[in-house]
Amino acid sequence: MSHCSGFSDPASFTEDGPEVDEEATQEDLEYKLKGFIDLTLDKSAKTRQAALESLKSAFSSKILYEFVMERRMTLTDSIERCIKKGKSDEQCAAAGLACLLCVQMGSGIESEEIFKTLGPVLKKIVCDGTASIQARQACATCLGICCFIVTDDITELYSTMECLETIFTKAYPRDRDTNGVSSTHNTVLHISALLAWTLLLTICPMNEVKKKIEMHLHKLPSLLSCDDLNMRIAAGETLALLFELARETDADFFYEDMELLTEKLRALATDGNKHRAKVDKRKQRSVFRDVLRAVEERDFPAEMVKFGPERMYIDCWVKKQTYDTFKEILGSGMQYHLQSNDFLRNVFELGPPVMLDAATLKTMKISRFERHLYNSAAFKARTKARSKCRDKRADVGEFF
Repeated sequence: MSHCSGFSDPASFTEDGPEVDEEATQEDLEYKLKGFIDLTLDKSAKTRQAALESLKSAFSSKILYEFVMERRMTLTDSIERCIKKGKSDEQCAAAGLACLLCVQMGSGIESEEIFKTLGPVLKKIVCDGTASIQARQACATCLGICCFIVTDDITELYSTMECLETIFTKAYPRDRDTNGVSSTHNTVLHISALLAWTLLLTICPMNEVKKKIEMHLHKLPSLLSCDDLNMRIAAGETLALLFELARETDADFFYEDMELLTEKLRALATDGNKHRAKVDKRKQRSVFRDVLRAVEERDFPAEMVKFGPERMYIDCWVKKQTYDTFKEILGSGMQYHLQSNDFLRNVFELGPPVMLDAATLKTMKISRFERHLYNSAAFKARTKARSKCRDKRADVGEFF
């Protein structure tokens, strides 16, 4: 049975099967992608959306720079048309594809041309109260990511941040009371706008960072009382990042309401509210323990990310925010892009891609049989260890 199950594993073909003609495979992929690009102009909304999703899947899992470069204007026109004329789901798919198009292209003149075309369309949807919340949310995220990747124009950066500010500041209690509008319906939009704005703040000049901190640092703690868990987490992580940037710009930075803020953060880090789901409480406590450490002790729990033979350490909130943003849009393709995408490697200061020959890669791989033996041994050891802990007889000695 274990031999039969191997057929369901795509890796088994590349590992033990005959060598694949990479050039023919690439040609076949490009032929399919050309078909999907044509289908983005189809009369059927379902067909257009399916084509957009297929392109997204390809762009997130492969580096297709030359293919995209040749067809960037066609893709830009298709995305613009789908965002302008499509319904909610199609607009979300088109906005997601726009993000991945810019990730593929990286920073440069060609990417700036794409953003000049799509930027105004995205801003219009984000600020359009009649558009669906999901479409506005996707466009807000897309606006932040595309601006982060392509823009060298400081005025465009500030303009985009102001657009996002007009959205998430409506979540502040004072604004909500003034308008008499409950924030529950728009919370997902406010979260996306806040996170996109925070991403752009990480590439602002220090004098602008100071202005934004003065403007928002005393208002953001109010969002920690929001009913929505994701809003509380977004606000907490943004606060941690703002404190990190504030202390970088001014070593003697002092926050007046520090005692009140740390009380709030500590309450969230130890929240035992019975009305909240256990999973939500666990997630909240984990995040806010880190946020509290950042605010009180200027500390960050470093994480290590493995991709191929390389390792990357996430050792600050700015890096974490950037990594989380790109991981959200690339999904399982994040590791591949970290290995091969020049733009992402520049962002995380990883240097040029590591080139490994076929012989080196082969020595690094473990055969399926060896992996099976290792997993079996690990499983037996784990079962044995757990059995000892679960065996009631092991605890009898404690009572004597």
